[in-house]
Amino acid sequence: MSVFAQREAAEIRAEWLGHLLSTVPADRAAAEAAISELYRLIGLDPPRFHWVASPLAALETVPPGLRLRASETVDGLADWPLPVRFRRLISELTAQLDVTVMRGHRALDAMLGQLVRAPIMASGRSTVAMALRSVQEAGRRSDFWYAALCASWPAHYDAVRRTSGVVFTPDQNRLLDLWGTLVRSCGWWWPREHVCVVSERPVEIHTEIWGDEGQVRLHRPDGPALRFADGWDVHAWHGTKVPPWVIDDPDVERITRETNIEVRRCAIEKIGWGDYIDRAGLRLVATAPDPGNPGSELRLYDLREQTRVLLAVNGSTERDGHRRRYGLTVPGGIQDPVAAAGWTYGLSGDQYSRLVRRT
Repeated sequence: MSVFAQREAAEIRAEWLGHLLSTVPADRAAAEAAISELYRLIGLDPPRFHWVASPLAALETVPPGLRLRASETVDGLADWPLPVRFRRLISELTAQLDVTVMRGHRALDAMLGQLVRAPIMASGRSTVAMALRSVQEAGRRSDFWYAALCASWPAHYDAVRRTSGVVFTPDQNRLLDLWGTLVRSCGWWWPREHVCVVSERPVEIHTEIWGDEGQVRLHRPDGPALRFADGWDVHAWHGTKVPPWVIDDPDVERITRETNIEVRRCAIEKIGWGDYIDRAGLRLVATAPDPGNPGSELRLYDLREQTRVLLAVNGSTERDGHRRRYGLTVPGGIQDPVAAAGWTYGLSGDQYSRLVRRT
């Protein structure tokens, strides 16, 4: 792929990420028109639409006038007939498009997969999809439907036709554009035979870049990272969903009581490892120069029974130029900070000492 094509792919990726992360109110007319057309394509009349302020509202609300069947609960989404039929439409379309693209454009397709599709897919999973998973833990069997709503696949084929000169058929373009319209105009939607529930977009979303190809993830150090108009929100620390207290009021006692290792780690990082160690009164066991990171020091502390924490300095700089201090838990029987550092890599202290400077 030429430098120009790579630049164009990056611009297309940014465009579709903008749709994925949009906080603009839904274009209800465009969304309803696209969904109605999709219903017609599977032989059904357009549905009645029920708009809600958030995915949480969609999962908790039965649309007025709907006589809910036992198989039509949100937890049973994997058994609904319409998502399966719509998903089949996508599968058939992408199979057809792949055949066309692979005729002479295999390398381009692979490059666009790396530069457009994969970053958008990763960003979706680390932002809006992560928020949905937080309220529907039982919905793992429904991932097939939420994956169908992901912006990554229409973005990929849109990039193919805009950068390669590949010509899709009118019917293929029509269906691809319908799905693209939905990404650009609304949030998730849940189709039943006579009614379709559609969610508005969030009114606020905060992210950070975390990958070389522009991937983003939820992060906000001073409030909810994602918020909808009805008040439902999600707090996140560098892509990890956390309880609000981790962001708003982290303290040593709450950290000590927390059983989730990732949540505990995020709360400590919010305070700062150095401050946490001071506030928690952790006993210093030993210090040593870090042979894997010249000029930095390893510090080993008692954390709790049969556990110690190694405080180290990251070998590479963050995006803002500073080097992050971080803690790693190690077995309580380790006495030497260098041996503790080696243990985190699956090495002995002596092996770690001979490593080329880590990053």
